[in-house]
Amino acid sequence: MGKLLIVGTVAFDAIETPFGKTDKILGGAATYIGLSAAHFNVDAAIVSVVGEDFPQEYLDIISSKNIDISGIEIVKGGKTFFWSGLYHNDLNSRDTLDTQLNVLADFTPVVPEKFKDSEVIMLGNLHPNIQISVLDQLTSKPKLVVLDTMNFWMDCALEELKQVLKRVDVITINDEEARQLSGEYSLVKAAEIIQAMGPRYVVIKKGEHGALLFNDAQVFFAPALPLKEVFDPTGAGDTFAGGFSGYMAQQGTVSFHNMKNAIIHGSNLASFCVEKFGTQRMENLDKHEVQSRLQQFKMITQFDIELAE
Repeated sequence: MGKLLIVGTVAFDAIETPFGKTDKILGGAATYIGLSAAHFNVDAAIVSVVGEDFPQEYLDIISSKNIDISGIEIVKGGKTFFWSGLYHNDLNSRDTLDTQLNVLADFTPVVPEKFKDSEVIMLGNLHPNIQISVLDQLTSKPKLVVLDTMNFWMDCALEELKQVLKRVDVITINDEEARQLSGEYSLVKAAEIIQAMGPRYVVIKKGEHGALLFNDAQVFFAPALPLKEVFDPTGAGDTFAGGFSGYMAQQGTVSFHNMKNAIIHGSNLASFCVEKFGTQRMENLDKHEVQSRLQQFKMITQFDIELAE
């Protein structure tokens, strides 16, 4: 059983889409990553921070998936990170209504001793200095370090981001962020430039249009599964990252072939995440549903073609 260390936010979200709205509910990048990675045979732990206002029932939801939560610090008297967002009709664009860092503002991650030798590290979207701090605490070199980031850190912490990029194997970003980071509109050229910054593998997420995987001259594309309804896209990218890193930790071997499969598993799990508000769908997702939808992915991506000699 591979060890997977997940670093990211465990938080409150308040979400409004054309289909409804929520009050404060369970959210955060590490939460989605963990719930997704739990579908694989891995020994996983989350490193994060919450306030005293964070309900025990939410921690129980995470730990019930066999995720180690000893690395989630609870700050007495503190308030949990909170994000509120409004999605537009196409669900591809959103407005951030409120962001309250709260205890996250002074977060100093502490990696549990048991997980300092984890084979796979999933660095969720956080300040690059926090991500570097986690890597500095490891006692052995991981087989794979996966980094998720966003344009916010490119705007305000670019030099720190470049430092952490030198120490990771995979970066997952969306197409807009890939263009910003590289300065290139062509995603092929963008991937080349980003690989030169450090990551051997570049995963570019295109939302409902799938995901691209680049490694030197090798390229793989996986479509997103066409869905009748998308209810709430919050956390879909993190769910994808959880499926990707969870599968790689389970496999234990880093190869382009395994990463192609990891992309499919990540896309598959993300397709469930968007079907209900927040983490609701991921909390109760069973193995049969996951396998059944994987079969759908197989059907839409496999074909026979005769090539002229």
